Amino acid sequence: MAIIPCGSTWVAQLGIRPQSSIRAYIPNRTITAHSGVTSRISYLGAPSSSLFSHDSLRLLSFVASSQTSHRRRSSRLIVRADSDFYSVLGVSRNASKSEIKSAYRKLARSYHPDVNKDPGAEQKFKDISNAYEVLSDDEKRSLYDKYGEAGLKGAGMGMGDYSNPFDLFESLFEGMGGMGGMGMGGRSSRSRAVDGQDEYYSLVLNFKEAVFGVEKEIEITRLESCGTCNGSGAKPGTKPSKCSTCGGQGQVVSSARTPLGVFQQVMTCSSCGGTGEISTPCNTCSGDGRVRRTKRISLKVPAGVDSGSRLRVRSEGNAGRRGGSPGDLFVIIDVIPDPVLKRDDTNILYTCKVSYIDAILGTTIKVPTVDGMVDLKIPAGTQPNTTLVMAKKGVPVLNKSNMRGDQLVRVQVEIPKRLSSEEKKLIEELADLSKSKTASSRR
Repeated sequence: MAIIPCGSTWVAQLGIRPQSSIRAYIPNRTITAHSGVTSRISYLGAPSSSLFSHDSLRLLSFVASSQTSHRRRSSRLIVRADSDFYSVLGVSRNASKSEIKSAYRKLARSYHPDVNKDPGAEQKFKDISNAYEVLSDDEKRSLYDKYGEAGLKGAGMGMGDYSNPFDLFESLFEGMGGMGGMGMGGRSSRSRAVDGQDEYYSLVLNFKEAVFGVEKEIEITRLESCGTCNGSGAKPGTKPSKCSTCGGQGQVVSSARTPLGVFQQVMTCSSCGGTGEISTPCNTCSGDGRVRRTKRISLKVPAGVDSGSRLRVRSEGNAGRRGGSPGDLFVIIDVIPDPVLKRDDTNILYTCKVSYIDAILGTTIKVPTVDGMVDLKIPAGTQPNTTLVMAKKGVPVLNKSNMRGDQLVRVQVEIPKRLSSEEKKLIEELADLSKSKTASSRR
């Protein structure tokens, strides 16, 4: 009977009548340490990267080849270069997310250290995982397409900032039964901690609180570790027993015999939830290991926040399970608009009205700002819709409170619709004076 892979399952090429069975999945793993040095340069940057030109790439490739042959003789020089993530996965630069995911799954199966014992397989597996982590994320992929790996490092993602390749692998294959019966269950869910989920809170601020910052005390409800069972989920005084369904492995293999062959799929044990143990649940937390509690947190809101700003408070989210790290608390800011002052990024907009007399002769008026009432000089001859700048009377730049925007004051000149007989007479005299002045200037 020959066994051949079929997607995430394995198929035996013999079989007559359909039947199914479930048995404990006991992995057979051998951990082997590999060491070795590779020196291969495919690309030193993405084609769109500003780091190297195409001509310099050919030169560096030649230098790398020369250094490689030299290393074989003297072992003195090793050349390392950024690899092209698209080449690592074997996809084109305009590949869709589904194509990238499919390529990753295929390569990950081939180079997983538990299956491939060749020297360098583990490093290749890590490179494949790093490439998938970047190309499957829209923001990281955009940075990489523009600037290469240097763009990722500039965004705070440097060497060692990639996710654990084995956690990434399990997150993609867990729902498909691991590796479909290829002996990949050694990293069972029993030993894997589950991190807590993030918690979100909406905080409403008034206009000035958002401009200058404020300290607030907020009350949140979150999941915390159960004090009765210390987060284990088991009733105090009891001992967990091995799960009889999976034999303590946390996973079971479902087998089905069909006219096409025998299909097998590795699944998380539903009896123990993947822990491999059955315990008497704690009366306080009902076996979850966490209870919902309310906590008051002091929060410092920086100056310059606006509606939609997010503040992150690390480790103040929901508690994890089985020793997992707690999630984070994200505070979403919502600012109540001011009825008079309008905000445009770090600038504040205000509209004032002056009479045509004040616009002609000039004057000084009181103008409201976030700092209070301030005198503003209206120059003589100010035209309608002129914008006057009040320097550094705007919003502080976020995380740079010593820098502020401006307040922009738009001047509206009011023209009276009705005049008294005396006012009309004076205006007519002014008009005659203006006409005679214009006529004399033309002579």
